[in-house]
Amino acid sequence: MTAMTPGSNIPLPAARVAVDVAAPVRLDVSGLLLTADGKVRSDDDFIFYNQPAGPGVSYRSGGGAAPDAIVVDTSAVPPGIEKIVVTASPDAAGQTFQGIEPTATIRNADDGSPLATFTPPRLGAETALVIVEIYLRNGVWKARAVGQGYANGLAGIATDFGVSVEEEPAAAAPVAPPAPVAPPAPPAPVPPAAPVDPRLAAPAPPAPPAPAPVTGKINLDKGRVSLQKNQTVSLVKGGRPLLSQVKMGLGWEPAFRGKDIDLDASVIAYGPKRNHLDSCYFGKLNILNNAIRHSGDNLTGEGAGDDEVITVDLGRLPADATGLVFTVNSFSGQKFTEVAKAYCRLMDAATGEELVRFDLTGAEPQTGVMMAKLIRQFSGEWEMTAMGDFVKSRTVRGMVKPAAQAL
Repeated sequence: MTAMTPGSNIPLPAARVAVDVAAPVRLDVSGLLLTADGKVRSDDDFIFYNQPAGPGVSYRSGGGAAPDAIVVDTSAVPPGIEKIVVTASPDAAGQTFQGIEPTATIRNADDGSPLATFTPPRLGAETALVIVEIYLRNGVWKARAVGQGYANGLAGIATDFGVSVEEEPAAAAPVAPPAPVAPPAPPAPVPPAAPVDPRLAAPAPPAPPAPAPVTGKINLDKGRVSLQKNQTVSLVKGGRPLLSQVKMGLGWEPAFRGKDIDLDASVIAYGPKRNHLDSCYFGKLNILNNAIRHSGDNLTGEGAGDDEVITVDLGRLPADATGLVFTVNSFSGQKFTEVAKAYCRLMDAATGEELVRFDLTGAEPQTGVMMAKLIRQFSGEWEMTAMGDFVKSRTVRGMVKPAAQAL
C-alpha cells in the first residue's frame, strides 16, 4: 500500500475503487464529476448522502461505524467526464480541520484491499477539503493526492466546480462591492435541479449574532416530520438522541377487485460492514435478544391503521447492529402498482406519538420495496432515511443483498 504525499499519483490497478475518508469526528463525504473544463455538467454530478448515485459514481454510507466513501466505477464513467474529486467536511457547522486530520484510503471496491492512503498535512482553518481525485490521463485512470482546503466550507468547493449554491437572502455577504451608481442586477432564475446538500448555504457573518446554524439535518424538535424519498431525519429531540422504543408501522389498502393482497413487513439488521445479522418477519417475530419484535402477519391489509408493526428498542440493540432496513414484500405476488396507499411511519412506542411518516406515492411493477432505513451514527444517534426503492422479491430473503447495498 502506498502512502501518498500532496501532488503524488498512482495508476489504478482496479476498475472499481472506493475512497473512504476517516477522522476523529463525523465527516460529510462527497464526489463531483468534472469535465475537461473542471466543472460539473449539472447539479446531478454532485454525489452525496442525499443524492447517492450518479453515472459511474456513488456515495456509500459507513452506517455510523465506518467511514463514508465515494465509489467510482471507471468503466461506467460517461464520456466527457475526466475527473472525479472526493471532498470532505466536518458535519458540525463551522468546525475546522484543526487537530482532526482526515485520512483518505483508496481501496479496490470489489475486495476492499487498500491501494493507497493520504493524510493532508498542516491543516488549520479549513472547513472543507478536496482530498483526492480520480482522473483520466492518456487513457489510464489514476488517483492523485490533493489536500486543497477551503475556509468557506462545501459552498466554496461547490462554487468552484459549478454546482448551484442557494444562498440565504440576508446572511451572505456580496462577493464584490456593488457599483455606487446602480443596484446589483437581480439573479438569473435557476431551473429546478437535483437536490443539493443544505450545508452548501453560504455561512452567516460573525456579527450580529445569528440564529443557531442550520446543519442540513432535520430533527424532531418541531414535531412530526413528513419525509420525501431519500430525505433523512435525525432521531434527536431537544438536543438529545432518541434512545427509547420506537415502532415502525406499515400499512396499505387491499385490492378492490380480485384476490386479497398479502403484504409482509420485515426489518433486516446489519453490522458495521453491511454484514447481515438477522431478519425479523412473520416467520421470526423476535430477533437480537428481543430488541426487535414483529406484531404478526396480516394477510389482507384489511382494518384501519397500521397493518403490521415492528417494535425496535434502540437502547437494547447490540453495539454491532448499526443499520436496519424496513421492507415490504408482496407474498401473494401482486405488483405494487396494484397496491393502494402504502406508507410507513415511526412512532414513540411509549406514547404512540407519530414522529416520522413516509407515504409511498409512486409505485413500480415489482413485488418488494425498501421503505426506510435506520442508521446508527458515530455520535450514537440514529437517522432515518426514506427510501422507496423497489426490488423483484416476494420474500424478505431476496431483500437481504439489495438492502445491504443500499446502506
